[in-house]
Parts: sequence; structure tokens; C-alpha cells
Amino acid sequence: MSGMSVIPRREDDVLPLALYAVLGDGRSVALLGADGAIDWWCLPSLDSVPFLDRLIAGASGGRFSITPTVPFRVERRYRADSNVLEQVFSTDTGRVRVTSSLNSGISGRLPWTELAQRIEGLEGTVTLAVELRLARRLDRTRPWREASPHGDVIHVDGLLCAFRASADVTRTIETDDRLASVLETRPGSRSVVALLASADEPLMLPSIATIDARIDRSDAAWREWAGNLETEGRYGAVLRRSALALKLLLFSPTGAIAAAATNGLPERIGGDKNYDYRYGWVRDAAYTIKAFLRVGAVEEAKAAFSWMTATINRHDGLHIMYALDGALAPDQQTLDLPGYRGSRPVLDGNKAREQRQLGIYGDMLETAALFVEQGHVLDLVTRRLLADLADRCADQWGLKDAGIWELEQAEHYTMSKLGCWTALDRAVSLAGSGQIDGSRCARWSRERDRIRDWVDAQCWSEGKQAYTLHAGTEKLDASILLATRFGFERRDRLALTREAVRRELGRGPLLYRYSGMEAEEGCFLACSFWLVEAYALLGERQAARTLLDALLQVTGINLGLLNEQQDPADGAMLGNMPQALSHLALIHAVLSLGDDAD
Repeated sequence: MSGMSVIPRREDDVLPLALYAVLGDGRSVALLGADGAIDWWCLPSLDSVPFLDRLIAGASGGRFSITPTVPFRVERRYRADSNVLEQVFSTDTGRVRVTSSLNSGISGRLPWTELAQRIEGLEGTVTLAVELRLARRLDRTRPWREASPHGDVIHVDGLLCAFRASADVTRTIETDDRLASVLETRPGSRSVVALLASADEPLMLPSIATIDARIDRSDAAWREWAGNLETEGRYGAVLRRSALALKLLLFSPTGAIAAAATNGLPERIGGDKNYDYRYGWVRDAAYTIKAFLRVGAVEEAKAAFSWMTATINRHDGLHIMYALDGALAPDQQTLDLPGYRGSRPVLDGNKAREQRQLGIYGDMLETAALFVEQGHVLDLVTRRLLADLADRCADQWGLKDAGIWELEQAEHYTMSKLGCWTALDRAVSLAGSGQIDGSRCARWSRERDRIRDWVDAQCWSEGKQAYTLHAGTEKLDASILLATRFGFERRDRLALTREAVRRELGRGPLLYRYSGMEAEEGCFLACSFWLVEAYALLGERQAARTLLDALLQVTGINLGLLNEQQDPADGAMLGNMPQALSHLALIHAVLSLGDDAD
């Protein structure tokens, strides 16, 4: 998925979000701009305080850049089936290729962080400016440089960092919080620049040759992983790219899956919906586990499912989201930063952590059912947990909640009821196959049927000919399209709802989340792919394929990477990135086509 040649231009010190690629190593994710600048990188972990933060901190923010000193164009591509990125910069005097990787070792993730960039002269000469400016980390600490026998290192808020470079990279500025160098390439030249970091532990300083070799080793590891996926057919490359994006969001120390790698990116430029998604939502993790299972990434699915069940058991009651280490997610706070293109407030943590969302009962039980269906086995602790969740669901489904969209107004959200229906339906199925204790199965079955009847009576609009956002409203909700995947019994009404949603919420192939959102945010990409699924699973596969092709054309503007949302007017990507929900929805949409995807 190569990108076209572009001239990247910054506005308010940042690039359009569609001009950022992502690098990752199973613990952290960096956003690399098309002009050669890394503007976002949290260390040591995805949910740590940013090490580089120009994306939301503006001109004073931290960044690490390798950029031509004169005007240039750039072509970008990921290596095939890999998360190693190549960018070719062309100037009036020459061309140079920069290959970037967050490196892994022979046996997996390195015990330190290693960002490596190989610089190869292709034609003529190109002068590159290499600069590191450290983030102020919210002014909690000041970086300081220390001389060591093997080169200078930098200390910043518990991190120990080192800048490593080939001998032909000439240092020009060296202060506590800034390093600047210059490099001139020529045909056949090969240089390496790297940043290494560890947190509260010793730091390895490998040779430049070793760092360089690990770029290709990391690429081979990505290609081997992607090559083992079950992604044949017409959309195989699309599936693998989305699976590779999801793999970046799996936090390998625990198995948690982050909803996205960033915080504070706006759902509307200049708007106030700038949330922090660097945590593990039960809903998103469950959907991702299902996507991993369906493409054959069984190790990742098992790790994520184990994290989810262990984390839920660790805490008193079921929370909708957790920190990546399994603790409760931090409460929301406002950061004193200018925000991406002036979009404020910039939020850290997430206040939704205390919400009631009944739909996650369905997410958990459906994930377990698919896990078993795929030939895997549940342990006794997980079996007890699932039976307990089914009991809680049977008790609580009649309550109001915040719904799938985490709304402040508690209502009887239709999608939450459908999630509860799914939970009890899967509990009955698991009990029937002996996977969980079936002593309350008759009760689960009765409550499931009561939910179905309640939704039909309270959440159906004759005027709209659709299930609505919640009982007592005429507003529509695109998430109800998921009921087709859940197997909800009212297929005739689901088909009518699908058409009503597309008429009212559709903008070309894209969909808004629910009624009224066109004034507040962009179209929600996951919903758009759920519409494909709703056509395919209700038997209209040609319509599904036509819509999918249109969606891939509209959304395929950034190397196959997807944000949370997209502006239907100008195509600009919006919201945090890469967004797990968008990528897993794409995977489910493609797989819903079955044999027709070949």
C-alpha cells in the first residue's frame, strides 16, 4: 500500500492526520509524519506520559526528525506485510530513502526500546537535518544530559535515553533537551540514526551495525507473523494491513489491547471531543479478540482473552475499561496544552471508566462462545466468571445505562439491551455444550426472550420503520447494525433498520454514529464497515461488496491506516489513531462476505 508523492505542509506545527504513519514494538507506538518528524511517542508504554508530543503540544512539543533542509516531495510505503516504513525524499539535488522501525529482537520484543532509522542515498546529494527535542512532560521534570564512557545519555523522568548515530552524522547542537546533527547523503551511502530508551533500569548501547541489522530482522518477523494469518482472497492485503495495525495496539507485557495509540486528537478540528483512548475497553478488546480469532492470530487472541478475564476477576465488579497493566484506568484530567490545531481541552485519562454499560456482558459472553467454537478450552475460573456475568446480566438488563457511545444521559439504550440479549443467548449456548454451569440456564433463556420482546415493544418506531437509539426517541443509532452479527432474531426489522440508518445517517459510503452527530464530529468509520456486514449477513452480498469497495476507496488515503472518524466533506481523518475499532470492523466486514471475498 504505497502512498502517492506528496509535499507535506504543516499547519499549527502539525501535519494532517492522514500524513502520519505508525511504528510499534508491542509496548509503545510512535507516529511518524510524512516530513520525517516523529511527533508522538509515549515511553516506556502506550499509556505513559509522552516522550515526544508535538502532536498536541504545538511548537514547544517534543519531536525527533530527519528532514531534508530544502524543499522536497516524499513517497511513503510500508514494506509488504510489515510495520517497517520506508519514506523516499526527493529534492532538486537528489533522492534519499529513510527506513524506520521500532525494532524487535530474535526472540521477540527487546527489553529496551530501540527506534532505528536507516538512511540510504539513492541519487545525487541530499542534506538532512537530524533533530531531537524532548517533550517537557507537563513540566514535571527537566531532562539532563550525562557523559558516559560510551557516549552521552539523557535522563528524563525515570527514562534513560541515548542517541546513537553513524560516524558521518555530525553533531551541531548538544544541550540537555536538544540534540541537532547534519548528514549529507550520496549515491550508495548508508547511515543509521537511533534512539534507545529504558525505564528505571540499565540501558544497553548496541553497536550501530547491530541496530541496523535489527531493522531487517524486525521486518522479517512482521512478515512471518502476517504470513501465518488466514487472509487469502481478494481483500487479503487489506486484511493483513488491518491485522498489523491491531497487532501494534496489543500491549505485549500483559495482553491488553489499547483502543488507540494517542490521546487528545479531535473528532472535529477545533472541537472539544478530544479523548484519551490509550486504555483497554472490554468492548473493543472483545471485538478485537474475535477479529484475531477469525484471521488465525490465536496467540494474540488467547493473550487478550486471558488479560480480560484475569483483569475482570481482579476488580470488584465489571468496569468498561482498564489501564493496560490491569489496574483501573486513571480518572480524566485536562492537560494545559494547545491541542492538535487548537482543539481543546486536551484530555488525559477517561471519565467513562465509572459508567455502566450493559452491552459489555454480551461482548464477554460472545467472545467466550467464539473462543470455544474455534476449538479452544475454558478453564474453571473463567467458566465461573462467565456464569456469574450471565447472572448479573439477567438481574440488570432492565436498568438504564450510558450505552455503547458512553453518553452522559442515562437511557434504555437499544444497543445495550441487544448486548444483554446476546449475553444470555451465548450463556444458554455455552451451558448447553457443558462449557459453563447450566443450573440457571432456564432462567437465562426466559430473560433472553423477555429482552427480545421488550426491545420490540419499546424500541421500535413505526414512523421510522427502525429500531431507535433508545426507548422513547425517534433518533437512530448505527451501532444497532451489529445486531445482525449477534444473530438477533428479528431479521426483517434489522433489514428495515439498516435502510433507515443509511438514509438518515449516511454520507456517501460513510455513516455518522447516531442522529445529530453531523454538527459535532466526523463520520464514524467502524459504523460504516458495520453497514457492509449488515448487508452481507442479511444475504445481500453484492450490495455489501459494492459498499466495501467504495469504503476502501474513501478511507484508503493513509497507507491502510484508519483513524476513528473521517470528515465526509473533505476526507480529512479525525480522532485518535490507529483506531482498533475501525480496523477490526473492517476485518469483520471483509470476512462477512465469506467465499464472495475470493
